[in-house]
Amino acid sequence: MAGARIELESLKSKVMSAEDAAALITPGSTVGMSGFTGSGYPKAVPLALAGRIEAEHAAGNPFRLRVWTGASTGPELDGALAKADGIEFRLPYNSDPIAREKINRGEMDYFDMHLSQVAPMAWQGFLGPLDTAVIEVSGIRPDGSLIPSSSVGNNKTWIDRAEKVILEVNRWQNPALEGMHDIYYGTALPPNRVPIPLKKPNDRIGEAYFRCDPSKVVAVVETDAPDRNLPFDAPGEDHRAIAGHIMEFFRHEVARGRLPATLLPLQSGVGNIANAVMFGLVDGPFDSMTAYTEVLQDGMLELMKSGKLLSASATAFSLSPEAARELNADMAAYRDRLILRPQEISNHPEVIRRLGCIAMNGMIEADIHGAVNSTHLMGSRIQNGIGGSGDFARNAYVSIFMAPSTAKGGKISTIVPKTPHVDHINQDVQILVTEQGLADLRGLSPRQRAEVIIENCSHPDYRPALKDYLARARRDSYGQQSPTLLMEAFAWHQRFVEKGDMRA
Repeated sequence: MAGARIELESLKSKVMSAEDAAALITPGSTVGMSGFTGSGYPKAVPLALAGRIEAEHAAGNPFRLRVWTGASTGPELDGALAKADGIEFRLPYNSDPIAREKINRGEMDYFDMHLSQVAPMAWQGFLGPLDTAVIEVSGIRPDGSLIPSSSVGNNKTWIDRAEKVILEVNRWQNPALEGMHDIYYGTALPPNRVPIPLKKPNDRIGEAYFRCDPSKVVAVVETDAPDRNLPFDAPGEDHRAIAGHIMEFFRHEVARGRLPATLLPLQSGVGNIANAVMFGLVDGPFDSMTAYTEVLQDGMLELMKSGKLLSASATAFSLSPEAARELNADMAAYRDRLILRPQEISNHPEVIRRLGCIAMNGMIEADIHGAVNSTHLMGSRIQNGIGGSGDFARNAYVSIFMAPSTAKGGKISTIVPKTPHVDHINQDVQILVTEQGLADLRGLSPRQRAEVIIENCSHPDYRPALKDYLARARRDSYGQQSPTLLMEAFAWHQRFVEKGDMRA
C-alpha cells in the first residue's frame, strides 16, 4: 500500500514522482548512489535522470554527473546513465557493459578503488564534495531513521556527507530485512580513530538503522521494483575440479594443524567458481563454519541451510532469482544469522587480518611467479574492477586465487609468463588453483613458485611453452628483469591471449 512504509509525517509531504526528484539533481554535480552487486540500488530516479539527460542533450545542453556507489549496480542505474552519456566520472567499481565500453574508449573517467578505502577517502575530503545522495531503503521509521535495503555498501557515508538526500522507498524489499543490518557509527579520522570492537564474525557493534536528518531529505520516491538478480550457471566440470582441489587443501591444512576443524571465517568472491566452492563445502567434513565476506551468494545460502554455516557477515546479497525468492520467503528465519554491514567494516583490513579470514577470489590470469591480474584484458582494457579482492587477499590468513587454466575454449591460457597488468603482487598470493591442480606458494622463492605453478596449474597444452620460457629466463639473468626477456614475455602474452599458438 502506498505510503505504508513512510512513517514520518514530515516526509510524507515530500513524496513525489521519480521525474520530479531527478529534476533536483543539477548538471555537473556529484551523486552518491546506493547499490552493491546489483542489490539495493535506486531503480526509478536514475532512469528518470537518464531521460532528463537525453532530453537536455537533444536540446544541445551539456549534462553529465560524477557518480559514486558501493560497487556494481544494475541496468536501471549504470546502464541507463551510461547509455544517455550522463556519467563523466565513475567510482569505485563497474561491471556494466555499456559503461565498460565508454571507459575503454576514454569517454568516461573511471577510478578503480579498493572498496574498503572509498568511505574513508570520502570523509578525508580526497574525493571532493558530495552534492546529492540517492539511496534505496526498505522504509522510514517514525523518528526519521531509515531501514536499510538489501545492501549497505557506502550508504551511511553518502547520507552523512551529502548536502541533500533523495530516498527511494522500495516496497519490493522484504519488511523482514529490518533488524538484519549492523550500521557502525564509531569510525573517525586520524588522529581520533579507535579500534573497531568486532571480535567475532557474528558480533553486532552498531545500529539496525541509518541515521538521517529529515531536513536533508528533499524527495521521497516510492517504488516496487526487484533487484537485479542474475542466474548463476550450474557448476561445470572445471569449477567442480577447482572446488575439489580446495576441499582437499582444507583437509590437509586441518590435518597439519594449520586450520581448525571449523576452518576460519570464509570470504568468497562473486562468480560461478566461488559458488562451486561453497556448494562443495556442503558435502565436506567441516562444521560450525562462519563467513566474513562482501556478498552472500547462492552457495553460501545453501551452506547455511545445511546447518554447516552458523552465520554470515556481508555488505550485500548477490543471489540468483531462485535463491532471492527462497530467501524472501523465509527471511525472518535467516535474520539472526545474517548481518549486513557498511563495506568499510565488511572489508576493513584490520578486521580481516585479526579474524584470520580465508580469502577465495577469482582472477583473469596469473603469471608463473604468482602475480594476479583481476581487472584488465591485454593489460589495458578494463573488464570490471578490483573490488574487495585486494582488501581480503593482502590481509587474509590464507589468500586463494582461482580460475580455469584456459579460456575461450582453450585458445587462451590463464597462466602466462608475465601478466602485463598486476592487481595482486606475488607477495599477496599464497595459493593458486585451476582445474589442473593447486599450487601452494607459501615460503617459496620465485624460481620455486614458477616451477610449482607451471607443474600444478597450467594446462598441458601450454605447459611445454611455459617450461621453455622459464628455462630461457634462468639463462638470461633470471630474476633481474632483463629488458630483452621482459619484452619477450609480453610478446608471448600477446600470442597466448590473441592466437593461442603457444601450445606445444
